[in-house]
Amino acid sequence: MLLYCIRPFVLHVVFGQIEADVADYANTYYLIVEASTIFLAIYNAGAALFRVMGNSQISMWVSLWMNVINVVGNAVLIFGFHRGVEGVAIPTLVSRAVAAVAMVVLLKKPTLPLHLPEKFSFRHEKAIIKNILLLGVPNGVEGSMFQLGKLLLLSVVSAFGTASVAANAIANTLASFQILAPQSIGLGMVTVVSRCVGAGEFESARTYTRKLMRWGYVSMLLTNLFIFAALPLLLRLYSLSAEATDYARILLLAHGGIGILIWPVAFQLPQTLRAAGDTRFTMLVSSASMWAFRVVLGVIMAKTFQMGVLGMWGAMFVDWIGRSVVFVIRYRGHRWETKALKD
Repeated sequence: MLLYCIRPFVLHVVFGQIEADVADYANTYYLIVEASTIFLAIYNAGAALFRVMGNSQISMWVSLWMNVINVVGNAVLIFGFHRGVEGVAIPTLVSRAVAAVAMVVLLKKPTLPLHLPEKFSFRHEKAIIKNILLLGVPNGVEGSMFQLGKLLLLSVVSAFGTASVAANAIANTLASFQILAPQSIGLGMVTVVSRCVGAGEFESARTYTRKLMRWGYVSMLLTNLFIFAALPLLLRLYSLSAEATDYARILLLAHGGIGILIWPVAFQLPQTLRAAGDTRFTMLVSSASMWAFRVVLGVIMAKTFQMGVLGMWGAMFVDWIGRSVVFVIRYRGHRWETKALKD
């Protein structure tokens, strides 16, 4: 509801310098996709519950079908009915709604260790809610600060012209695949490390962290070598201008190359801290690093030094380095071992 209320501010103030046709497309997409937020929240909550129960396959299959519905819907509406941006937005809404319903239905199976009762009740356990909020609120604030920073940076990118906007959008999409493997391993770390912490086995938590970090680096390397090899073909799929293609190529090569060295430490390692309950520290470090480097330094490099979108991505890499140093120091100490939740 809040995001619908501030829609004019987001589209016309934050992104006040974008071209008229881009603003119209953004408005249409915003109106449709924002309605899917509640469904995405339900899906994510259900996926988290299945991962906690050690059944991540359910989350995978529901996510797979959600994306199949999305892609097929895009193809039908865009190529079959010749719809514009709404042809992209409507399948997103429908696919997320289907995923949410699927999660609710699956979670009602009484044989699951954690399941929904047949009859819904507003009764809740205060202690459990308190523990959830102790972990969830810092994570939520951290995620909100991250998204707000990205929103502000997008408004800066929009002033650099259509080529930069297109390159930034495509690079962000493909970059998500560059980090997909270690990001997934990081989700697994939360479950593994939290069980070790719950049992008081902190040495086991460190052992599994080291093993999973190694797999994170190996997967990051292999994934990016494949993407680097396929990059010419991937960029041709988008039919970008020559300028936008050059920008996107540089951004993806830099993101993947630097990411192979830094990304797992910057984003996978803090999952161990979060799993141990050290969420406030990770929130403060991530938020401070995001705003100091990615936002402030990004604007300076992009505008003052006239590096454009390349400067903004360069500042992001500085952000990675900054948070990596702090998280390694924290992990090597023992304070995070005292943050576990108590019954």
